[in-house]
Amino acid sequence: MFTGLLIVLLPLLLGYLVPVRHAGAMALINRGVNLSVYAILLLMGVSLAGLDNLASQLSRMGAQAGLLFAFTAATNLIGLVWLSRRLRMNVSGSPVVANAPTSKLSAMLGSLALVGVVIGGVLIGLLLGWLVGDTAYAWSEQLAEWALYALLALIGCQLRNSGMPLKQILLNRFGLAIAATVAACSLLAGLLAAPLLGLTWNQGLAMASGFGWYSLSGILIGDQLGPLMGGVAFFNDLARELLAFVLIPLFIHRATPLAIGYGGATSMDFTLPVIQQHGGVACVPIAVVSGFILSLLSPPLMLFFLSL
Repeated sequence: MFTGLLIVLLPLLLGYLVPVRHAGAMALINRGVNLSVYAILLLMGVSLAGLDNLASQLSRMGAQAGLLFAFTAATNLIGLVWLSRRLRMNVSGSPVVANAPTSKLSAMLGSLALVGVVIGGVLIGLLLGWLVGDTAYAWSEQLAEWALYALLALIGCQLRNSGMPLKQILLNRFGLAIAATVAACSLLAGLLAAPLLGLTWNQGLAMASGFGWYSLSGILIGDQLGPLMGGVAFFNDLARELLAFVLIPLFIHRATPLAIGYGGATSMDFTLPVIQQHGGVACVPIAVVSGFILSLLSPPLMLFFLSL
């Protein structure tokens, strides 16, 4: 039962065992992760093009992604509002960064660019299907699987060499509380949405275990449950990040855990500059710890639930 889980987790663990001390090598690893994500999402689009009755399947995917996102947003907002009242964090005195490295608009455009990659993959898949037939979809799935193994190994290297000591993570109670709340609320959403999506309970939990890491959830879910469900997971987690960009400036001073936590795993990378810009430097370590924990939990949880 756990053979598939071990096969996919092995590259992640092997990558985590590799220490990288040279800045140039780390830059290459980061670039490799980005290129792998784009390549796999392109191949996911090619696989989507091979679905029978493509238009109706895409419509179904949109409806299911919207349903899962509605449950995810509701449970996360309720849980993080409750946590905000319990923790009563106050960052109003923290100096705000006027020129954060990434603006909210450019960050949102970067996220939407991934949607364009998937759409491009669908168009390429339709063209290949017309030129060479269904064999195009078979090799695209095989290539995506190998690219996934490479991506997981590179992600393992990133996590090992993130510069976040374990002691610092375990001692940051705010980051731990936010990560635990986001994980619990997201899993509850997957459990509640599973019957409405026609999924088993463990598949629903797997769909909800991306915690906003859309570039990984779409790949892992698609590899196990097919391109349609992979697309649902991708758009559900992408919608989380896009909503986070709206919530951060609105709630960073009134409900800090909500603003930091809603982005999930992205609070350590894509949404971090926006958190830094609007909340100040005091929010940065909390956001990094929360995002790091969720990033560490996401791949093994997804694979574990899919293996049941």
